[in-house]
Amino acid sequence: MGLTDDARNKADDLKGRAKEAAGAATDDQDLKNEGKADQGLAEARSKVTEAADKVKDGIDSVKDKLTGR
Repeated sequence: MGLTDDARNKADDLKGRAKEAAGAATDDQDLKNEGKADQGLAEARSKVTEAADKVKDGIDSVKDKLTGR
């Protein structure tokens, strides 16, 4: 989708890793789990973005074939 989405996903992943590490260091299981959830959400968004990009590429390919480009 774009650079903004990639940056947001990376930021959420890093935030999740930091939370997980802080939770592990302080023996706070809730914070650790929250960090893992943030990482999972970032990964899911990344997969959706990749899939959307592939669909867009496919659509562009079909358009090119139909228009003779």
